[in-house]
Amino acid sequence: MKIRFIEPGNQPYRKSLKNYFVYDKYIRTPSNGMITLATILKREYEDVFCYSESISEIVWDDVLDSDIIFISIFTFNANRGYELAEYIKKKSKALVVFGGLHATLNYNETIRYCDYVLRGEGDELILQFTNAVRDNAAIDFPGVVYKKNGEIITMGEPEIPDNIDTIPDRNLLYKFREVTKYNTIWPQVHASRSCPHNCDYCALVAAFGRKVRTRPPESVADDIEAAIEFFSGHKRLAKVLWITDDNFFADREWAKSVLNEIIDRGIKYSFTIQIRYEVGFDDEMLELLKKAGFDELSMGIEFLEDESFEKYNKKSTYEEILRSVKNIQSHGMRTRGLFIVGADNHTKGIGERLADFVIKNNICGVLIQSMYFIPGTPVYDSHKDKLIDTADWSRNTGRVVHYPQNMTAAELQREIIIASGKIYSFKRLLQAIFRKRGLERILFIGEYFWQKGIRRELKKELSYLEQLGR
Repeated sequence: MKIRFIEPGNQPYRKSLKNYFVYDKYIRTPSNGMITLATILKREYEDVFCYSESISEIVWDDVLDSDIIFISIFTFNANRGYELAEYIKKKSKALVVFGGLHATLNYNETIRYCDYVLRGEGDELILQFTNAVRDNAAIDFPGVVYKKNGEIITMGEPEIPDNIDTIPDRNLLYKFREVTKYNTIWPQVHASRSCPHNCDYCALVAAFGRKVRTRPPESVADDIEAAIEFFSGHKRLAKVLWITDDNFFADREWAKSVLNEIIDRGIKYSFTIQIRYEVGFDDEMLELLKKAGFDELSMGIEFLEDESFEKYNKKSTYEEILRSVKNIQSHGMRTRGLFIVGADNHTKGIGERLADFVIKNNICGVLIQSMYFIPGTPVYDSHKDKLIDTADWSRNTGRVVHYPQNMTAAELQREIIIASGKIYSFKRLLQAIFRKRGLERILFIGEYFWQKGIRRELKKELSYLEQLGR
C-alpha cells in the first residue's frame, strides 16, 4: 500500500528570507509525532512518506494516489486540516484518517471530515489499523471512530502503548534535511509522555492521562545523537536541541539517568527544556543540567498571582516561582518564561506587570498566550459560553479567543501587545546586541523580530474584537 502523512500548517509554508530568523512566520519545527508514526509503518510498508506544511508545500501528485492519507492535527491547525481533507476527498479515492491531539479530544467534530479518527497515541494503533485495511478486516478495535448510516461510532478508549522507544527517521519527511539550514528550525527529541499534574487548561492530561511513561536513557541518547547528526549538514548559528517533554522531571531518578547518559557519552551541544518551578529547588538536578549542556530552562510560570494558580489548579505560588528563577540563575542557566494572560481575575494593567516582572528578574525571553480553551479540558467546559468562535480554531495561536471577565476582548489583546512591546523594545534590542554574547544575543535578535510580527498581527485584529463589544 501507499501511505502518506500530512501535517497541516496554520498558514501554509512559503519561501521567505524571514524564515532564516523569524520563527512561525512562514516556517516552524515540524511535529516529531507524525514522523515517529511513519517510522513505525515504514518497518512493514515500503511506500511511506510525510509532508508538513510547516516546512514545505505538499506535492499533490505524490499524495493523491495513496491508499491511506493520515492527517495529524493540533487545535491551531485543525481548520486547515479539514480544508485539506475536503480537497483530498474531491480529488482522491484514498482513505482519509485523522489523528493527533485535537482529533483525540474533539473526534465528534473531526469525523465529519474523514473516514476514520484514531484517538490517543498511535504507536500500536496505527499499525493495527493499517493492517486491517490491507487485509480487508473489521476495523472494530478500541481507539477507532467512524461513521455508519450517519451515526458516529466510537470503539472506546484506545490502549496505552507499551513501547514508545521508536527513534523517528527524519528522512521520511519531505525537505526536512534541506530546511535544517534555518536557525528557526531546531532538532527535537521527546523522551517521556504525560504529566502527573492536573492543570485545568492542559490538554495533555485530558488526552493522554496522568500516567508518566519513559523511554530507556540509552534510547533517548541515541535519538539525541541522531537528531544532532541530521542537523549537522549546514552551518548554523543557533545550535540548540529542544527536549520537548511536558514534564521531563516527573520521574526524578529517570531524568537524572538521562542527563548522566548525555554526560557519559560526551555529547557536546546546547539543550533547552520545559520545566515546572520545583526543578529550580533541586540543586543536584540543576548541576546535572548545567553539566549536560542545558544553558536555558523554559519555565511554565503562567501567572503572577496566587489567585490565578488556585483558580486553574496550578500547584505553585508567586514566591515559589520567584525563588526558583533566582536559584536557576545562580547555577549559571538562563530562565525563559511561558505566560498566560486572560485569567478570570486579570484586569487592565496585566501586560505592564508581566513586562516589569520579566525585565526586573532577567527572564531571557517569553511566550505570552491568551488563555486557551481546548475541547475536553475543564477550562473549556467551564467557559463554553465565553468563547468568541468555536468554529475557527486557527485563532488558537496565543490570540484572544474568549470574552474575559474584567475587561473586553480587545482590551485583553492590547495587554499582550503592551507586554510584548515593552519586553522586546528597540532599546532592549540594542542592549542585547552590545551586552549579550553568543546564543543569547542571537536568540533575542530573532525573538525581537518574531514578537514584532506577532504584535502586528494582534493589532490587525483589534477592530474585529472591538466590534464584539465584550
